Amino acid sequence: MTSSAPTRLTGWGRATGSLATVHQATSADDVRGVIRTAGRGGVLARGLGRSYGDAAQNDGGTVVTLHAGHDELDLDSAAGIVRVPAGASIDRLLRELVARGWRLPVMPGTRFVSVGGAAAADVHGKNHHVDGSFGRWVDELSLVDGCGDERKLSPAADPDAFWATIGGMGLTGIITGAVLKVEPLVSTQVQVRTRRFRELDAVIRAMETSPYRYHVAWVDAAPGGGFGRSVLDEGDDHDLPDDELLFAPRRPVPMPPLGVNVVRPSVTKMFNELWWRRAPQDRHWLVPMSRFFHPLDGLGGWSRAYGRRGFLQWQIAVPFGAEALLERSLRALCKIGAVPSLVVLKRFGESSPAPLSFPVPGWTLAVDIAVGPPWLPQLLTRLDEEVADAGGRVYLAKDARMSPEAFSRMYPRVEQWRSVRDRLDPEGRFASDLARRLELV
Repeated sequence: MTSSAPTRLTGWGRATGSLATVHQATSADDVRGVIRTAGRGGVLARGLGRSYGDAAQNDGGTVVTLHAGHDELDLDSAAGIVRVPAGASIDRLLRELVARGWRLPVMPGTRFVSVGGAAAADVHGKNHHVDGSFGRWVDELSLVDGCGDERKLSPAADPDAFWATIGGMGLTGIITGAVLKVEPLVSTQVQVRTRRFRELDAVIRAMETSPYRYHVAWVDAAPGGGFGRSVLDEGDDHDLPDDELLFAPRRPVPMPPLGVNVVRPSVTKMFNELWWRRAPQDRHWLVPMSRFFHPLDGLGGWSRAYGRRGFLQWQIAVPFGAEALLERSLRALCKIGAVPSLVVLKRFGESSPAPLSFPVPGWTLAVDIAVGPPWLPQLLTRLDEEVADAGGRVYLAKDARMSPEAFSRMYPRVEQWRSVRDRLDPEGRFASDLARRLELV
């Protein structure tokens, strides 16, 4: 195991940061040793640093990163499962699975996340309305708890602990491995239909009745005559076999470090206009799975475009019937000059049994906003209250500023989660900046 002097860690949005001692663990024994010797600042696992806010930071404490190794994936084709170390990335997993004719049923919007992080955040993809979130496809988790003991958790064996860990943001223990369900793959192409809509209500109506397994909409939220226009991508798995199955996305183009924010409202409006004009009005086409599922991965370190101050992503889920809140929120942001630089809309299906899982049946809107407008914190606090009033919630894996009061309203099963957390971590060894801010620890 290796360790470092206190290191400044940030989320992907780079708007928050704190100092922690970072240990790289190469075995479960390393993990147990760190947990049993954790100081007052506590300990937290960190994957690949793609949580946008402060969920993978632990100010004044210890952060553990897990070395994934190179030869530990164990595919059982007969059972349709793969055993994988928690530190392995979705990118590595896809490269090995696809070559053998398999894939993950649920994939987040970036392949550069760890398996342990995907489980801890209960990530979702473009097919939640059909296939649910990541945790639904986890058969078993290996967890080192607050006593340093390794547990095997599954929906059948200790389901309370399993579902508290799925979506539990790393606060029930350190996930060291997982058994995931996989499904057969015959093609690395996705059959996609792309359509344009002039109004947000129109794209919502189209998504309500969409028969496709996958769908996602880009929304223009810049003020002016283009506000609300949207480009909807719907997709199904291609059923004609490839000559050779290969997951080989292009290497990301690196974004250089920038000292200033280049994602200004004028740039956003220009980009939105170009994106709208290049989108077909109605087109059926084949798209490589890497491009369809992970479009932003083509630009490495793209969060640097927001400069030193970074950006916030405000991602909300609201139930069916609360659609008006989506447009009202976007207009309120524009009114104070916080022009959203990227807005993505998806539809959610049934919720997970996990108490802290984000999705609720309805809609999710992800909004990227550069840090800067002076009234932004107050507005987001007010919008949080409106989301809570509607029965919605803010995504913990993206959050950097929600209040504990709003959190407790949005996640009404938090006390159920706390009772299980206390059983798994009776000494309160696991902590994070997010957990302290939301008064989870």
